[in-house]
Amino acid sequence: MRISSIFGFVCIGLLAFGCKQSEPEDVLGRTGDVVNFSGYLWDVKIAESYQVGPGPNYFSGYYEDVFIDEQGYLHMRIAEHDGKWFSSEVITQQNMGYGKYTFVVQGDLEQIPENITLGLFTWDNNTFFDQANSEVDIEISKWGDKEEKNTLLYSVQPVNFGPYYPERTHLAETPEESLIGVTTHTFVWTDTLIIWKSYYGDSEQPEDLITEWSFDLDNPARVKNENGNSSAPIVIPAPGETTNARINFWLLPWVATAPTDGKEQEVVIRRFAYVPM
Repeated sequence: MRISSIFGFVCIGLLAFGCKQSEPEDVLGRTGDVVNFSGYLWDVKIAESYQVGPGPNYFSGYYEDVFIDEQGYLHMRIAEHDGKWFSSEVITQQNMGYGKYTFVVQGDLEQIPENITLGLFTWDNNTFFDQANSEVDIEISKWGDKEEKNTLLYSVQPVNFGPYYPERTHLAETPEESLIGVTTHTFVWTDTLIIWKSYYGDSEQPEDLITEWSFDLDNPARVKNENGNSSAPIVIPAPGETTNARINFWLLPWVATAPTDGKEQEVVIRRFAYVPM
């Protein structure tokens, strides 16, 4: 069975996948290394012969690992090909910045293998030194702890690059089974405040709020250290000219280089939206 019944983000059912397809135009919602999802074009990150971050991991270019279904939902898989495990990632071609980001996810986000992470975030390759890569995160993971009950993490980077800055991240204590089914996850990013919220269902009714967290300029400025380089001290990072939204679905190789349940995994993202501010 190609779709894990344990890692929630999945639709219930049995899907059969073939080998890598030779005609990408035949794949619904995908042409070559680009998928059309929620009104945006997303580049598929591919690193099949070498490992890159996060992880590091191999990232799949196989058409059955990143595709759009008949309902317009984005499917992303962690899958084995020729004895090697591949993660997946997509990146908006459109540049983005301050504003509201919305991700609607379907499945069970609680009972997941402890070495799997779903990332919903912003990133800029060109703003390390002045804005620590302009990264705001929503992440779903047990971070290697099989017994962890809470899997929803909100963060504004830098968090753990050199020193650990606990005030810049929040592990939400969510009610049991609150992250099962369809859930909506948002953050509003401004120059003075970031607010994260998660909801039951596919809308944002106040009565459906699961949890929320905010981060403002009252927090101290922090430095991102990586590969011998250091960023300027920042509180809330600003977007750059090449900031975009990203979704990745990846393995924690320091825990295990394959899903710890031994199964291929799939995440389904029902909708993405961005409203600039």
